[in-house]
Amino acid sequence: MSETYRLAELKDAENLLEVTYRAYELIRELGLHWPAATADLALIEDNIATNECYVLEVDGTIVATITLSKEEEIKKISPLPFIKWFAAHPDYSNRGYGGKLLDWVEEHIIAGQLGSTAVTLATAKKHPWLVQMYERRGYERFMELDQQNGDGIMYLMKKTLIDKPQFIQRG
Repeated sequence: MSETYRLAELKDAENLLEVTYRAYELIRELGLHWPAATADLALIEDNIATNECYVLEVDGTIVATITLSKEEEIKKISPLPFIKWFAAHPDYSNRGYGGKLLDWVEEHIIAGQLGSTAVTLATAKKHPWLVQMYERRGYERFMELDQQNGDGIMYLMKKTLIDKPQFIQRG
């Protein structure tokens, strides 16, 4: 079994649409207004082109995806890197693939390439297990928001990745 971590490409959009749509079924059932939950092909393609969308492939099949946001609006809330659109294909659930991809992005991209000491994300208070899952992974709530869109309280969560920035020696 081979595992490949990489940036998504536009040719991956249809597969990512299926993964995301299927993974976000509960989000739709809860009535949460998350763009990923009702994304169409054009929105998936825009996410790939605008942000850093990463995937985990197992034997050539995309089983998980996560996006590192490049949106300026997010930086008004927190200057730290912000992850979103995290999804694992339900056909591959309970195999740890989502966690592996999240660990890889935190370690290799956010801490490794960006040299960031922490990362942020947002999730809904009313989701039955996401808040607890992120807390088990070391995330802590640091802000509550209510965008008055019917989603209710959203928690902004932060995880410290390294105690101090790593400096890369060049030359």
